[in-house]
Amino acid sequence: MKSETADLYHGERAIWLRAGGYEAVVLPEVGGNLIAFRDTNNGYQFLHEPRPDEMPEFKKNPIIYGIPVLFPPNRYEDGKFSWHDKTYEFPVNEPRTGNHLHGFLYDIPWQVIRHHSEASRSSVTLMQKVREDHPMYPFFPHCFTMYLEYTLDEMGLFQHVTIHNDGTNSMPCLLAFHTSINAPFANNSAAADYQFKMTIGQRWELTERMLPTGKFQALTAEEKKMQGSGISPFFEPMDNHYTAEPQNGRNRMELTDTRNQVTLVYDVGTSYKQWMIWNNNASEGFFCPEPQVNLVNAPNVSLPAEQIGLFSLAPGDIWEETSRLYCKKASE
Repeated sequence: MKSETADLYHGERAIWLRAGGYEAVVLPEVGGNLIAFRDTNNGYQFLHEPRPDEMPEFKKNPIIYGIPVLFPPNRYEDGKFSWHDKTYEFPVNEPRTGNHLHGFLYDIPWQVIRHHSEASRSSVTLMQKVREDHPMYPFFPHCFTMYLEYTLDEMGLFQHVTIHNDGTNSMPCLLAFHTSINAPFANNSAAADYQFKMTIGQRWELTERMLPTGKFQALTAEEKKMQGSGISPFFEPMDNHYTAEPQNGRNRMELTDTRNQVTLVYDVGTSYKQWMIWNNNASEGFFCPEPQVNLVNAPNVSLPAEQIGLFSLAPGDIWEETSRLYCKKASE
């Protein structure tokens, strides 16, 4: 076993993983973002990557590239919520809605604690250790450690996330990934060649501030196709929030290239009880199916905790979940 060497990605320090006909790139200094996942045999580029000239913009706003870590995820009303005996106040960083958006870990450096490469397997583990001197601590006063492991092999890209409560008080576990998927991902295809489906359940009604009302909206005929036969990821502008409803024991998004007859599968764990989906106002090129543990603004919503994915980690508790991205032949 040899150590994977740090390299560069458009001038940025990077960890390159190569195995099983795939390659992936992790940027430790920019949120631990897995910025690229590619099939090198077929020339497929699955994730939305910044061009070299887009790197300054990417560093300012890394959310729409790769797989950014959202902790806590999505929007919180006025940047505030109460949890047990604490009131949390986050900076309002979305002036349009007056909310806090996307948390604190997606644009800061992560520590690489392990990386190695073999002929058939390549992996990297990153760590975020939050203590009193961490920039997140004044807003989220808990001591915890988060590990993010990516492994590449012939079965694709495997993600393993672990959160350990190192403190003396219970902490809310609020997490999502703003995964940005290319459509098309093949050079010889166009966006019109792509159909996707997701294991969505019900659609949450949102206010003008993009916060759930606690009620559901009826699915349209097009949204019902997302559950079954599939539809273009750009059939209409989407910034929608859904419950997750696993099928055949799995929680996933499938994107099929009908020209090349291949399907990209994004298989996420069933602990992700919600989905967000955003498609950049139906602009062809990429869209974001986002697995989310908790409902948007969950601590401020008066619904059963289990229904909205709102749970705590007691001191010493560990929570973990896995996901996988891989490519397969399209189903007949």
